[in-house]
Amino acid sequence: MLSKKASCNTHGQGSSYFLGWQEYERNPYHHLHNLDGIIQMGLAENQLSFDLLQSWMQQNPDAAEFKRDGESLFRELALFQDYHGLPDFKNAMVEFMAQMRGNRVRFDPKKLVLAAGSTSANETLIFCLAEPGEAFLLPTPYYPGFDRDLKWRTEVEIVPIKCTSSNGFVITKSGLDEAYNSAQKQGLKVKGILVTNPSNPLGTTLSKEELNLLISFIDSKCIHLISDEIYAGTVFDSPGFISAMEVLLEKKWAKSSVRDRVHIVYSLSKDMGLPGFRVGSIYSNDERVVSAATKMSSFGLVSSQTQHFLSAVLSDKKFTASYIMENKKRLKQRYEMLVSGLENSGIRCLKSNAGLYCWVDMRHLLKSKTFEAEMDLWKRILYQVRLNISPGSSCHCSEPGWFRVCFANMSEETLTLAMQRIKDFVDSINKRHQSVGRYSHRRSLTKWVFRLSFDDRAPEER
Repeated sequence: MLSKKASCNTHGQGSSYFLGWQEYERNPYHHLHNLDGIIQMGLAENQLSFDLLQSWMQQNPDAAEFKRDGESLFRELALFQDYHGLPDFKNAMVEFMAQMRGNRVRFDPKKLVLAAGSTSANETLIFCLAEPGEAFLLPTPYYPGFDRDLKWRTEVEIVPIKCTSSNGFVITKSGLDEAYNSAQKQGLKVKGILVTNPSNPLGTTLSKEELNLLISFIDSKCIHLISDEIYAGTVFDSPGFISAMEVLLEKKWAKSSVRDRVHIVYSLSKDMGLPGFRVGSIYSNDERVVSAATKMSSFGLVSSQTQHFLSAVLSDKKFTASYIMENKKRLKQRYEMLVSGLENSGIRCLKSNAGLYCWVDMRHLLKSKTFEAEMDLWKRILYQVRLNISPGSSCHCSEPGWFRVCFANMSEETLTLAMQRIKDFVDSINKRHQSVGRYSHRRSLTKWVFRLSFDDRAPEER
């Protein structure tokens, strides 16, 4: 017999988000070995700037070989296991975080907790801030993995903050109030709000007005704000990125206790394209949160070898500045390539300025304005078009017909093929509609001619 935790189905593995991955893994596209396979467009992974990191490694072989001034550090790194982390790495990490935010805000390494990726960081924060059965509010649409990361082991509930396309999915005061009141009606104690900034899946950044609204709201309710900023370095267009920590520098928050209830999650998975290195972090002004999260981090440490290597990479300010600039340039080019390809098929996207994906509007392709129709369209795209994209329902979007489509985890050639596949699919739908339209027109015309001839007859002929 297994425990209730092991046998329960609250992991979220049944979501279409994960089901699409499973289908991709059964039949993955390969440019040489499987041309008819499924192209993975459901993975928010940044593969556009690997060459920059590889070039740096070639020029700095000691870092990758765990050496300092030619002397091996293998024994030292192999034995080090302090869960506080390597001081050199934590210093380099906070400097890089500041650099990503234009050095408009500084970070203290003593307030930084390392974790094995942002998944671990988010879950650790939830464990620190909430009891089982309490709730966090999340604006919709949100990253499908949060149903696993925030709920599965913590047993904390998620209450959606409804955002709609009518205003570009912007967070509003009425939306916050509605979600908070809904939680209370369900008997749930609200412990905080979690946002992704830049947004996953929207690819947009929160404005200063939205951030001030959120901080004012948590201040009035005496709850927490978790700002997941793992896409901070992917902002490739205006408006620029504003961190929650930057807003806290404003005079009205400078001496407020709310500063201790705003927490940042960051990682190197998206900005540096290193998800396999499993480097995440928590930043908090609350010493109690830092202390508790540090103790919990022993369940998901970052290896000493990884910390040593990345401290060398991040400490090279000339390289990181060049990397940030070039990576943003490449992301913008790839974003424009996707948007242009979709527009060529008559498909529009929400205007975005960040992230590794687009929030794509396919409402006009639905057979009806229902989530059942959305799932039907998703299955056709997955099995017929052979593209794995994420349906909006998996992101808890309140409107059917939206999809998250990733663009940075493949080559230009693969993206071009994906765009051709979607165009062929849309063209086939349009041709079918035209054919049905012509058939309906012919039937209507036949009926009209028949009725006209019938009306012209004398009464006795009818």
